Amino acid sequence: MTASYRCFRARSSLSCCNTHADDDMSALFQILPCDLRDTLLCDPSQDQLVEVILDLGCLPQAHYIDDSGRRYLRNTEVSMEEIQCVLKEIGQFGGDNRAGIEGTLHRISAIRNRKGEVIGLTCRVGRARGQIDMVRDLLDFGESILFVGRPGVGKTTVVREISRVLSDELHKRVVC
Repeated sequence: MTASYRCFRARSSLSCCNTHADDDMSALFQILPCDLRDTLLCDPSQDQLVEVILDLGCLPQAHYIDDSGRRYLRNTEVSMEEIQCVLKEIGQFGGDNRAGIEGTLHRISAIRNRKGEVIGLTCRVGRARGQIDMVRDLLDFGESILFVGRPGVGKTTVVREISRVLSDELHKRVVC
């Protein structure tokens, strides 16, 4: 059983995979248990992936933007050992029970029991491809912008990218 938890950093070499994750998705998949990572790497809908949920004693799930909604990633429940292995990969959580993967927009939220032990993880995909282009001209006006949309469509990602552009490129002070 322990052997399946030792391969977190190994690259997948599955022959079934026609789709390869981009670097950011690969970084997210690398923190997951091997069997889940391999399943997601072979998934033709990985570009629609919103989040992966690992709750102790429940089947691991993937949520998608498109109409496919939720999918179970396997038929066995998530174990405490698997959660602990993921925790070793991501490090410490902040006071808000969130952590990130360095160099990406992905974020991981922890669910804790009454003893403070992590018993669940929600690994949310962050995407930033060209998101700023749609509002760049609006930034010049200095007015408020409201983003409305269903979960997983990129509202937070757009705000993060806007903050980065305002700070790094336009040398503005950004307070969130």
